[in-house]
Amino acid sequence: MGDPAGVGPETIAKAWEARGTHALPPFVVVGDARAIEAVWQGPIARIDDLRDARRTFDEALPVLSLHDAGVVVPGQPSADGARAAFHALETATGLAQSGAARALVTAPVGKAQLYHVGFTHPGQTEFVAERCGVARENAVMMLAGPELRVVPITTHVPLAAVPGLLSFELILAKVRVTARGLAKNFGIARPRLAFAGLNPHAGESGALGREEIEVIEPAIAQLRHEGIDIDGPLAADTMFHPRARVRYDAAICCYHDQALVPLKTLHFDEGVNITLGLPIVRTSPDHGTAFGIAGQNKAHPGAMIAAIAVADAAASNRQRYAAACK
Repeated sequence: MGDPAGVGPETIAKAWEARGTHALPPFVVVGDARAIEAVWQGPIARIDDLRDARRTFDEALPVLSLHDAGVVVPGQPSADGARAAFHALETATGLAQSGAARALVTAPVGKAQLYHVGFTHPGQTEFVAERCGVARENAVMMLAGPELRVVPITTHVPLAAVPGLLSFELILAKVRVTARGLAKNFGIARPRLAFAGLNPHAGESGALGREEIEVIEPAIAQLRHEGIDIDGPLAADTMFHPRARVRYDAAICCYHDQALVPLKTLHFDEGVNITLGLPIVRTSPDHGTAFGIAGQNKAHPGAMIAAIAVADAAASNRQRYAAACK
């Protein structure tokens, strides 16, 4: 459910309302049912066993209710709400790991509130990766929309820190996971990747920076040697127009905004964060808690609907990938 005071409860409820229009698979909410009741008047089925979710889904939104959010006030984050979000994340991750659920979709959380209640990870991605026994560098954040997929090599760090963090080893790790993830989760047998340069004009042969020459180009050469289809480093300002996008399946970017600005420009209401490199499928809508509009019936459910649909498709693609590898 994410933070019960954010827009997660509202977008989840609206996704259930749109289940037929978008052919969504049965899903169950893990969190406090009272947070949904605070923003939605639709039918809710409190369940104790995930096997009941499919039976009740057509008639009511199934909720595996964890009663620990205290008094839920939409738009007013609290320590109780953060603890409820943490508890829901732990529980849902365990359900996905056990195979009781075929995928995990995480609604947005307020990180500042989580940090105050003992959450020690940079975000939900890192928490899920640790619980799955995956090293942080092998858990790759991909943002996906209908026309564009992007992967930032570095994520939530100051821009000034990016050149120092952009190493040969980090690029190899992230791109390898991306290539495998596109095959497993998206059914792309031989993914085509494009790598954006760090500097303007991809460094202009060293005149505008040497990171492309000293770090990125050697890494790309090694990846090509391993059989990965990757082009670059390319000038980032010419990578995202329609004619360029048809030449690759995912763009690898050096830093957060280089990846997310084009993605959110194209797919603001339908962008999905999918974590590659995990033994489970995990997605999330590519937006935050939006406390400022929570409880006002203003939240657009497009990204939540897309996150559920992408999770379902990825789970099916993984089954086919595993069968083909036998």
